Amino acid sequence: MSDAEREIVVEDPAAPAGDSPPVTTNRTADVVVSLLLLAFAALLAYDNWRTGMGWDSTGPQAGYFPFYLSVILAGACFWGLAKEFLARKAAAETFVTRAQLRRVLQVFVPTLLFCFLMQWLGLYVASFLLIAGFMVFVGRLAVWKSLLTAFLFSLVMFVTFEIAFDVIMPKGPIESLFGR
Repeated sequence: MSDAEREIVVEDPAAPAGDSPPVTTNRTADVVVSLLLLAFAALLAYDNWRTGMGWDSTGPQAGYFPFYLSVILAGACFWGLAKEFLARKAAAETFVTRAQLRRVLQVFVPTLLFCFLMQWLGLYVASFLLIAGFMVFVGRLAVWKSLLTAFLFSLVMFVTFEIAFDVIMPKGPIESLFGR
């Protein structure tokens, strides 16, 4: 039996449309990421040069290895930029379409909000909101199933971390009512 006969294909009814307009190309994404990493490499190189990237009587200083790692990172960035510059006449492929970006943002934005809300609401309440929100708005599941699942998950996390393992986790006003 060949691999093609054993392959299971599942159609996603909510998949992005194939005719969605492109947001950016692979070349643009490569150049932007290379420039951001190059700036990060420059910052690391400067900081490790400032810390000390040479040798002293006891061996390498604290910034020796990180400095040279940042130099390697910068070299890789220059390589990527040169590659894109030399291939600028080639046809550009689509990196992401508007529909694909919308689906990515459906996950990214709530996850980012979760990180911020966790500082004020604590891990367990923020997790409850994240899971319930994903299940209702992205998964389109029934609200009662989403709330029940999110509550049970948060409860199991609370029991596991706070009671069983006694691990200190970020707590908000609700968790502090339990005296932990």
